[in-house]
Amino acid sequence: MGRKKSFRLYVHIPFCMKKCGYCDFLSWKGSREDQEQYVRALCREIRSHRGRYPRRVSSLFIGGGTPSILDAGLIERIMDDLTDVFSFDEDAEISIEANPGTVTLEKFRTYKKAGISRISLGLQSAQDTELRELGRIHTYRDFLISYDQARKAGYDNINVDLMSGIPGQSRESWQQTLLRVMELGPEHISAYSLIVEEGTPFSQRDLDLPGEDEEREMYEVTAQILAEKGYVQYEISNYALPGRACAHNIGYWTRDDYLGLGLGAASLVDERRWNNTASIGTYLEYPEDPSRLHVGVEGLPVREQMEEMMFLGLRMMAGVRRQDFQEAFGVGLEEVYGGAIRRMRELGLLADDGERIYLTRRGISLSDQVSVEFMF
Repeated sequence: MGRKKSFRLYVHIPFCMKKCGYCDFLSWKGSREDQEQYVRALCREIRSHRGRYPRRVSSLFIGGGTPSILDAGLIERIMDDLTDVFSFDEDAEISIEANPGTVTLEKFRTYKKAGISRISLGLQSAQDTELRELGRIHTYRDFLISYDQARKAGYDNINVDLMSGIPGQSRESWQQTLLRVMELGPEHISAYSLIVEEGTPFSQRDLDLPGEDEEREMYEVTAQILAEKGYVQYEISNYALPGRACAHNIGYWTRDDYLGLGLGAASLVDERRWNNTASIGTYLEYPEDPSRLHVGVEGLPVREQMEEMMFLGLRMMAGVRRQDFQEAFGVGLEEVYGGAIRRMRELGLLADDGERIYLTRRGISLSDQVSVEFMF
C-alpha cells in the first residue's frame, strides 16, 4: 500500500470557562492548579516521544476545550517542548483554538512568538440572543475585540467558527451573521450545522430548532454568500480564500498519519489507531507509559482503510482520485466500489470526471446516505 507523506500533531487542552449546551467534547472547568498540573503531564508525554517518530511535522493543531484559557506561558511551555522533540517543516501550519473572553493582545503576541501561525476563533453567531441560547460566555462585541487583537498581533491567517441550526435561528439571522463576518475578511470560515448529541444539556431540552428545509436553505445561502465574497468551498463545512485552506483538516480527511497528545486524544499512525485515556487520574500519573495511556489500540484492516478513504475523502469537494485509491490499495476503485458509484451517479448524488468521483450539490445535502453506500 502507498506510503503516507505527511505527519501531523494534535494537542488536546480539556479546560473551558463553561460547558456549552451542545458540547460533547472531553472538557470541563479546571482551576489554575489543575491546568498547571495537566500541562506538566502533557509535557512529560511530549518528551516521551523523543526519537519515536523521526518524521517531519507538517501541521499542528492545539484544540480543546478552550486552549486559550491557559496562561500564555503554559502554551509557550508546550510549544517549546513540541519544537524540541519533533522536527517541524519550515512552513508548518500551527493552529490554536481561541474563544472571545479568554484572549488578550498579549496572549496573541506570545502565541506568535512561540511559533503559532494560525488562529481559530470560536464565534458561532453574530447574534447575542443566539450566543446566549448556546451558552457561550461572550458577545459579538467581545468577538470583534478579540479579532482585532489577533490582527494587531500580526495574524494574517484567521479562521472563524460559525454554527447554523441554532435554536430560534432563522435563515435571515444566519444570513446576517455571514454578512457581518464577511465584512471582517477572515481567511477561513468553518460553518457547521448544530448536531444535538446524546448526553448533552441540549438533548434534555425541547429545542426550537429550524426545520429540515430551512436548514438546507441556510446551507445553500452559506455557499452562495461566501462564493460571492471570494471564498472557495473545499469541504462540506469549510471555506477559504485561495491558498488558505486548513492543511491540518485536509490531512485528516485524506488520512495522513497523526499523533494525538493529551487527554483523550486520538492517533492514527501506520494504520494503527488508538486513543489516549479519558481518565484524568490515569493521564496525570502515567503520561509516559503507553501500556497505561493508550486504549482501544487496533490495527485497521484494509477494508476499513478503504471505507475511511471514501467517507472522509467524499467530504471534500475534490472527492476521491482513482490514482490515490490505486496507489493506496493496489486495486482499482471500480473493482471495489463500482456498484456503489453507479447507483449514486444514477441518483444524481455523485459526479465523475474520469479522474475522480465527488459529491454533487444534491449529494452534499445527503452525504450521510452516500457514505453508507461505501461501507462493506
